[in-house]
Amino acid sequence: MAITMTDQWIRSDGRSPDRLRKVKITRNYLKHAEGSVLIEMGDTRVVCAVSVEEKIPPFLKNTGKGWITAEYAMLPRATETRSIRESIARTNGRNFEIQRLIGRSLRSISDLNGFGERTMWVDCDVIQADGGTRAAAITGAYVALVDAFNTIKGSGMIEEIPIMDSVAAVSVGRIGGNLLLDMNYEEDVLAEVDVNFVVTGAGNFVEVQGTAEESSFTKQEMDEMTILALKGVRELARMQRRTLHWSP
Repeated sequence: MAITMTDQWIRSDGRSPDRLRKVKITRNYLKHAEGSVLIEMGDTRVVCAVSVEEKIPPFLKNTGKGWITAEYAMLPRATETRSIRESIARTNGRNFEIQRLIGRSLRSISDLNGFGERTMWVDCDVIQADGGTRAAAITGAYVALVDAFNTIKGSGMIEEIPIMDSVAAVSVGRIGGNLLLDMNYEEDVLAEVDVNFVVTGAGNFVEVQGTAEESSFTKQEMDEMTILALKGVRELARMQRRTLHWSP
């Protein structure tokens, strides 16, 4: 299917509509975490750290299964104006929804029977926001999770890395009839349609979150946005493999 776009929207960073922002993933970013990365997508920067806890939620007790869960937050000056520092007791609805999305995404490609009755805590902290923070968090958290499993494998706690596939995420939006991959903040606030895609390395969908901000979108546009998203996620999956020097 051909992707149809107009030439009305010129991206401030000079990218073509189907190009990702520059992506950089730095492993072992924190000294003490079992796995950690700094992921940079354009001017968005997210620190993802994975910690291993020797206990599980009560509903999993004596099942032999582990659990993967996430927390997500923005530093007060991650954005142009200072936001109120969050505490666990007052996590806002948006952040709560994002951290649940991160957890679901990582569990979808993990073998929960493969690391014993342990919890992998995934902390994603946005230190600078310029759009696409949830997508960056998922993409970076996968790399940090693999590194954390590598750490406990090296210590003899598990025999194999319990990961079945990779997972990454990207946004696609529409501005004035133009479909744009991996929107920055300037584009995000103007978007008539905003869709976030979470996709495995095999090309299977974990979650699709679509919102019509100003006007609805057609099935053809949804199909075209899906093509753009899959192109972007394939590039992110290749970067994850190169960064880790490993793939499931």
